[in-house]
Amino acid sequence: MSRTTPSALRARRAVRPAPDGVAVPPPGADMPSLRLVRLALHGSFYVLLAVAAAPAAAGSKPTVTLLPAAVLAVVYGLGIVRTTARRGLWLTAVTALWLLLLAMDHGYSYVAFPLFFLFLGALPVRWAHPAIAAATAAVVAAQAAAPGGLTAAKVIGPVAGAAVAILTGYGYAALYRESRKRQQLIDDLLRTRDELAAAQREAGRLAERQRLAREIHDTLAQGLSSIVLLARAAETAAPDTARERVREIGLTASDNLAEARRFVQALTPPALEDAPLPEALRRVTARTVPGAVFRLDGDPRTLPMETEVALLRLTQEALANVARHAHADRTAVTLAFLDGQVTLDIYDDGVGFTPGDGRADGRRTFGLHGMRERIAALGGTLTVESAPGEGTAIAAAVPVGAGARPRDAAAPAGPGAGLRRPGGGDASTGTRAEHQSPPQRRSATTAESGGAGPAATPEGAAA
Repeated sequence: MSRTTPSALRARRAVRPAPDGVAVPPPGADMPSLRLVRLALHGSFYVLLAVAAAPAAAGSKPTVTLLPAAVLAVVYGLGIVRTTARRGLWLTAVTALWLLLLAMDHGYSYVAFPLFFLFLGALPVRWAHPAIAAATAAVVAAQAAAPGGLTAAKVIGPVAGAAVAILTGYGYAALYRESRKRQQLIDDLLRTRDELAAAQREAGRLAERQRLAREIHDTLAQGLSSIVLLARAAETAAPDTARERVREIGLTASDNLAEARRFVQALTPPALEDAPLPEALRRVTARTVPGAVFRLDGDPRTLPMETEVALLRLTQEALANVARHAHADRTAVTLAFLDGQVTLDIYDDGVGFTPGDGRADGRRTFGLHGMRERIAALGGTLTVESAPGEGTAIAAAVPVGAGARPRDAAAPAGPGAGLRRPGGGDASTGTRAEHQSPPQRRSATTAESGGAGPAATPEGAAA
């Protein structure tokens, strides 16, 4: 949106390009510097007119010139006040009255100098220069008819005055053009600033919308989906099992309520408020997919809050997909703190899917898309490997800055703590084969967990 000022618009519309390329600012161009120049011009006209009429007013010259001088002053003033009047008619009247006074008294020759500037401002250049030449000739003629006759000084003076007026007018026009260019540049800068601000606001709005969509999908939507599944299971379960399902529904609803409050207040997720990331992931794993294995590799470090939130949400989304769609017998979640990065692997041996395929009902999905956006926003990568009947593996790697600090005490490794790797080594402290290809890494994870490993669902399967 342009922020061009009204005064600049009026000046821009009023400027007339002269045939020789000189833009002459008209009297109506309303800019502070131009107003000062015009006031000086009008003031000089009245001062010179008063000086020329002073001898007649004092009685040293005939008073017959006082009336035409007064009329000239009034007509000139009307042209100043009524700028919308026909400028050509007004200029003709002023020039005619001045010529009348000049014919009556050569002392009015000095009034020609402000008239030169008036011609330059009110007439095109092709007419302004001849008008100045004619006025100069009239002054020379009046001076020649004065006592003492025609002398070189009486010629050089008016001609020099006309030349100075023309040169000053050209300089004045050049300054005006430069002022116009600067005003246009300012207008362009203001317009660009407004457009940039609008683009930034729109980008911020879209980013916030995407963030809200991810938060709702990864928290409230997943919790409500779990409540629906538990409620359906309770309908056909035995009384004791049904009561257990109802209790789980209450816990899930309480967690959802806490997430909703945190979501409104934009605070830390409840799962990370009272526990470090490894412990939070262990609890999510045990609660979402009972029997799933959680493993911790490396020495835990304090990560930026946005990184911990992204890894927590990724785990919640992937495990929710396992619970709803995978029909897996074994599931494993592995969090590894490596040199310069932290990785998260989630594996299940469920039905699998074909990455890239949409839902069978054609509805738009958000699951894996939201995962990728979260990890990509942190400069990390997300890899999904799956095939029908072969399970699913999700591997996320997020770079960790040099400011990450080791924790004083590692969080409990959960159900997977103390499991021995093939060939020896505790699963909670072992070193992953980080240089293996993704299929090899998935096979290794399966062997470690007895067939469990990263979880997923059909792309974006969450509602």
